[in-house]
Amino acid sequence: MALLLLRSGIVVTQDAAHGVLPAGDVLVEGDRIAAIAPRLEAPNAEVVDCSGHFVLPGLINAHMHTWQTALRSVAANWTLLEYFRHVHAGLATVFVPEDVHIATLAGALNQLDHGVTTLVDWAHNNPTPAHTDAGVEALQQSGIRAAFFHGSPKPDPKPGEPHFSEVPHPRSEIERLMKGPLSDRNALVILGMAVLGPHYSTLEVSAHDFALAKELGLIASMHQGGGEARTPGGWEALMAQGLVGPHINVVHGNNLTDAQLKAFVEAGVTFSITPENEMAQGHGHPITGRLRALGAAPSIGVDLESAIAGDMFTVARMALASQRALDNAAERAKSGGIPGTSTIPVREALDWMTTRGAAMLGMGDRIGSLAPGKQADIAIMSLGPLAMWPVHDAVATVVMQGSGARMRDVLVAGRFAKRDGKLLRADLAAIRTKLAASGERILGRLNVPSISRQVAAE
Repeated sequence: MALLLLRSGIVVTQDAAHGVLPAGDVLVEGDRIAAIAPRLEAPNAEVVDCSGHFVLPGLINAHMHTWQTALRSVAANWTLLEYFRHVHAGLATVFVPEDVHIATLAGALNQLDHGVTTLVDWAHNNPTPAHTDAGVEALQQSGIRAAFFHGSPKPDPKPGEPHFSEVPHPRSEIERLMKGPLSDRNALVILGMAVLGPHYSTLEVSAHDFALAKELGLIASMHQGGGEARTPGGWEALMAQGLVGPHINVVHGNNLTDAQLKAFVEAGVTFSITPENEMAQGHGHPITGRLRALGAAPSIGVDLESAIAGDMFTVARMALASQRALDNAAERAKSGGIPGTSTIPVREALDWMTTRGAAMLGMGDRIGSLAPGKQADIAIMSLGPLAMWPVHDAVATVVMQGSGARMRDVLVAGRFAKRDGKLLRADLAAIRTKLAASGERILGRLNVPSISRQVAAE
């Protein structure tokens, strides 16, 4: 079995037993971490010099609609209502399977390029099995570790068709995936469900979807927020039926009451927030502090590359800064002054994009931190000549000065996806061309001008 020795990096393990090694080695054997120590000897190992670099757990992007990669920047000025109208009821309806494939492939590769080794792909533009298979295939081809959360499209209904809120999640399609391309629950790409939930569906549909996920042992993830709930009192009814528990993942959650949050935390529900996009599109303030008050914490995600950048460090800083701002404002209102110290330490922001993402997926024993026996999902980030130097507090430097653009090497299950600053793909030029062509065709629906072809030509 191949041995790889990552030598002399600043190792930020996110593991209580190992902490931070100012100059440490990580030994990788096959797809797993074999040892971590200040100095390791492995005569038969390939040695990778990591001096002047952070060695980090691969980041976990806990929520992203990767099928929208070809629409980058289009939704930058849209509120949530405009997004629903232009994307779900408009642009999404003209996607063919090839559009889903190229967007998902390019989006996953970009996440790898930025140090993300696990992507939760919340795929809710699947009008046909061919669209679904195109997304799954793209994730598998990218080499990223991923959870494919199978969702359903949300177009305006045609005459005689039911509203999407009245349509149960398709059991046959989930079973087809479980028997076919996503049958191996230990593979790099695994299955979850992206359901409507009581905010966007009838109680009957929500009960069906929650029960289906529970029966099949899958995570049921749903958006919560954005306008009035389709089923007022739906959460309470679902809890009374015993359908709310650790298999439920709530995305956003801005409009949940304190009582609901408390009940959900006690039931083991997990939460994924997307702070930058939530604040930009009008969801409301992220629930970071409200969860902390209950002894819980969120995982975090990019959400929409059609609106924002795909950099997890930016997302983490947005979550941190927004909650600190809320806490500071509350203290000013209470005492007229500034708090004596920051309410949230920076180390928690690193948890949100590593260990908390792993816990949400039920994979804390495999990913999210660096420890012997865990999967070798590793990101190696350059300090650069000046940008991140000197390092006084390793974790604070990673979070506050870090950037996905600084990733030199990225490994997933012990295999390099990026090395020496370059993704290990020979087809990036072709992917760029296909992605631009897909975006231009789709955007023709809204007559949105694009300069991608002009730039490519030049």
